Amino acid sequence: NPNTFMNTTYELIFLLHKEAMIQTLKDIITSFDGKVVKEEAWGEKTLAYPIRKKNTAFFFEWKITLPTESLNDFKKKLSFEDD
Repeated sequence: NPNTFMNTTYELIFLLHKEAMIQTLKDIITSFDGKVVKEEAWGEKTLAYPIRKKNTAFFFEWKITLPTESLNDFKKKLSFEDD
């Protein structure tokens, strides 16, 4: 079927200043027909140097699946959501 898209699993390691932003990221992933298949929270860590005047952040490692053709648009969306 030419309309069937191939899903690929990706590792996503990221940090957030607020844990409340997790749902926003999940919404972005599902908007690209993706799915979070594994979540691991590494907790709040002190940064080696401040990022946007913040000295700590919450670190996460997720495994996600996305249609291969959505990866570039997903990356662009993440860069726009960088807040």
